[in-house]
Amino acid sequence: MSLAVVHSRAVLGVSAPAVTVEVHLSGGLPSLSIVGLPEAAVRESKDRVRSALINAGFDYPQRRITVNLAPADLPKEGGRYDLAIALGVLAASRQLPGGELDGWEVLGELTLSGQVRPVSGVLPAAVACRDVQRRLLVPRDNGAEAALVQDVDIRATAHLLEVCAALRGDGELEKPVAAPDSGLEGLPDLADVKGQFQARRALEVAAAGGHNLLFSGPPGSGKSMLAARLPSLLPPLDERERLEVAAAYSVAGRSVGALARGERPFRNPHHTASAAALVGGGSQPRPGEISLAHRGVLFLDELPEFPRAVLEVLREPLETGEILISRAARQVSFPARFQLLAAMNPCPCGYFGDAGGRCRCTPDQIQRYQARLSGPLLDRFDMLLNVAALPADELLLPGGGGEASASVAQRVAAALDIQQRRQGCPNRELSGTPLEQACGLDHAGRALLVQAASRLGLSARACHRVLRVARTLADLSGAQRVGEPQLLEAIGFRQGLADRGNR
Repeated sequence: MSLAVVHSRAVLGVSAPAVTVEVHLSGGLPSLSIVGLPEAAVRESKDRVRSALINAGFDYPQRRITVNLAPADLPKEGGRYDLAIALGVLAASRQLPGGELDGWEVLGELTLSGQVRPVSGVLPAAVACRDVQRRLLVPRDNGAEAALVQDVDIRATAHLLEVCAALRGDGELEKPVAAPDSGLEGLPDLADVKGQFQARRALEVAAAGGHNLLFSGPPGSGKSMLAARLPSLLPPLDERERLEVAAAYSVAGRSVGALARGERPFRNPHHTASAAALVGGGSQPRPGEISLAHRGVLFLDELPEFPRAVLEVLREPLETGEILISRAARQVSFPARFQLLAAMNPCPCGYFGDAGGRCRCTPDQIQRYQARLSGPLLDRFDMLLNVAALPADELLLPGGGGEASASVAQRVAAALDIQQRRQGCPNRELSGTPLEQACGLDHAGRALLVQAASRLGLSARACHRVLRVARTLADLSGAQRVGEPQLLEAIGFRQGLADRGNR
């Protein structure tokens, strides 16, 4: 009787719990059985492994083969264990030196010819391998993704025969490299936007403090164009943030190429998206749009067109920075610390308040349209700006727009650096006593905020959001404390939200 052990990794949320693949050969009728809570794709691995071994020129053992995927209570899914099972069969049948597999963790799906296909969730596995100081073997197509994790020995392969040759000492496996960081060139530039100076100001403030922003205005006023330029104002992802975001993309089976360059995610789901598509879900939970926008921007265009039930699921992750998906068997947590940017028309036709009188909506239609957004959801926006359409003579003037993204991004980076040195986080994450200490309001400032809260009907959460925006305005101006000018501007950004929340 022969026994071989190969190490691998499962996927659970954005983590990669260890899985031990035990392969046992014994007497009896030839068969291969897989135990350890495998789902259908894992059970089908026996047919892929058998064909791959035969087509690669190996002897398939005519014995009873038992494969145990431990721990037994962890669900196993996908074809990620194919390569580990094949190597276990070869080691147990003495066709490979089993001792060479001790320091490896193996991921990869096999084709019938022995080719190694890519799998999802490689990046969390690479992080876990770094923590336990093991080498990681991945499919070649996953190599650049896994190489984002430093201080871990990662090797890539395209065929089962390459792995076997390397384990016998007859060759060397490829060492993948991460995609080079080419900077953030190519992002839409704020200089393309003509006019809209108030909207530019709001976008800069939102970027400098990580604040949630809602644009309201008629069609063609530039709301979507402005939103697409927010990523160009944000600093690139640092190493820790890059791995956090890339882990969610890896688990979702998406490319991490742009993230490798430090580019912050910008997600723009259509208003027909379901709640599961937005926050994640499924029988085997997968990340949704809010997790793919982690450490970046989630842009919801035509906000009132989203089903109300879909929008309401955003309320909790906007506060907590994560989403917990519960199933009968287990709970899975995904990161969701995103910046919410949204755009909407003021009425069904879009022209309410237009100076030309083009709006033909009745007051009842306007009220029903704006009532699609609940008060608690509106309360989670820090700022609202009404974006007016530009006159044709101003829009058609020759020449470019205003200030370029690069110069605005420098002020944003300086403000974020101030916040990091002062409290260790962006202003949007401040609350309670730390927020009050960071603002340092005097008696006149407190009286002004109390008066505004009473007049506009601001909740305690809304008052905190006013203070956060005011603190960001002070950081942009280099002020040590929040004064009345910053408070007045922050309250002005909040007034439109209060009006809509009370409709």
